[in-house]
Amino acid sequence: MLSRCIAVDPREFARTHWGRQPLLSRSDALPRDFSDLLSPDTVDELLAERGVRAPFIRVAKDGQLVGRECYLGPAGFGAEIGDQVDSAKVLEQFAAGASIALQGLHRLWPPLIDFVRAMVDDLGHPVQANAYITPPTSRGFDAHYDVHDVFVLQAAGHKHWTVHEPVHRDPLASQPWTEHRAAIARRVRDSPVIDTVLGPGDALYLPRGWVHSAQALDTLSIHLTVGVSPLTGMDVVRAVADHLATVGDFRASLPMGLDADHSAELTALASKIMAQLAGTVRDHASEIGEDVARRLAQRYAERTRPVAVRPLATFDAAERAATIAVRWRHGLLGTVETRDGRVELTLADRTISFPGECAPALAALRQGAVVTAGHVPGLDGADGEVVIRRLLREAVVVPATVDG
Repeated sequence: MLSRCIAVDPREFARTHWGRQPLLSRSDALPRDFSDLLSPDTVDELLAERGVRAPFIRVAKDGQLVGRECYLGPAGFGAEIGDQVDSAKVLEQFAAGASIALQGLHRLWPPLIDFVRAMVDDLGHPVQANAYITPPTSRGFDAHYDVHDVFVLQAAGHKHWTVHEPVHRDPLASQPWTEHRAAIARRVRDSPVIDTVLGPGDALYLPRGWVHSAQALDTLSIHLTVGVSPLTGMDVVRAVADHLATVGDFRASLPMGLDADHSAELTALASKIMAQLAGTVRDHASEIGEDVARRLAQRYAERTRPVAVRPLATFDAAERAATIAVRWRHGLLGTVETRDGRVELTLADRTISFPGECAPALAALRQGAVVTAGHVPGLDGADGEVVIRRLLREAVVVPATVDG
């Protein structure tokens, strides 16, 4: 899917642009447009018929968010909760020049569910998808930067984009643009790096921190913002700190009688602890590295989602475990390890234990094999059926025809 969004080879993109420089890709250099992902008709369907609710929608005008009461409300008998889209109110706001932001479409709209999952596979980082629908000549938000990378995919209409150099490079999630309003206001008076109009099928990649603003021209504009939340060196540092919380020496109280006004004393103490930290990391590099890798994998799993399971179809498949072919659930992170004669399957939220003879079967599935009860490595047909049934009910595997 990455190749749909960039007009250069993915290896060149990784070397030159990823996290470094914007990339403008015109429609004639891309495989196809983005109308299959979102269009005016599908926006109407989402707003009028799909039961979109807050916080999956925001409305903004002239750089300011519009109050929820202006576009949300209850939906009658059986749907009285007032956080649902009122399509007539949305029309009123849109006609008055307000922009519509549909958030988290990777959870709502099937084409984007598949697209985002494939982008996660290509990029190796968490991905989301929002849509911005802007009436003619309007803008939704002031110049700002994002704390995640974005691929802007123009689906319909035209929009004028202005991009400036960062005022704060590689911002973390805890470092929003609102902390740098004055610097951004000064930066947008400089000559832009990109000053262009995106038309249908055009794409723009912006690393986090690059200042940008956009305004629709004389037509309705719809674009997708595919956001990427990259894992960073700070994620590694936090994982190391989390590991050190298990080491008694680093949990010990600092000396009594500290003088917070005595900078030399505090500097000496900090230097001592940092030297101790460096020594601990050096002496236990392998052990700490393994634990940090596990913690990073867990954080990654918390920020991404494996392919969804269909509960009823999966329940039915489990009843037919003797005959159905299964494969590992795409995107599910898990490790298989043997301990004390048993094999443990560790997922982000739980650990499942199996008899030791199941190790070859679990390893084969984890490596992408498609298996049936009669052809489970290391098990006979009866035991293979039991394992497949359990793995289906634990949402670890899916019918092979579903997750192909």
